[in-house]
Amino acid sequence: MGIFDQLKGSIVTEVMDLVRNQEGGLTGLVSKLKDSGLGDQVESWIGLGENKTIDANQATSALGGNFIQSIAAKLGVSHEEAANGVAEALPQMVDKLTPNGVIEEGDILHKGMSMLKGLFD
Repeated sequence: MGIFDQLKGSIVTEVMDLVRNQEGGLTGLVSKLKDSGLGDQVESWIGLGENKTIDANQATSALGGNFIQSIAAKLGVSHEEAANGVAEALPQMVDKLTPNGVIEEGDILHKGMSMLKGLFD
């Protein structure tokens, strides 16, 4: 496994922790993202069509610079690398956690771990 794969896996783990620790779980995170102006993008991640992307600035604005900086510090990468990683991982995470086009809280940890495993297959 290359360093990029390790970094990607670590960022996915951090985003999963965000989902688990977010008040309201996945529903709470989705609300937070929508409230930050990412409604169209989030709806595309939940829906069954193509996922719209977000950039590092949008991820930072939606989740907060402190969250991104904490990931950067944990992983020993720059703020920019962490923000780019989160911007890439977030649409995939929400998409995988909503396979039927709806939010089903259920066993988020199990779904997340299955998704994480799938990134490296």
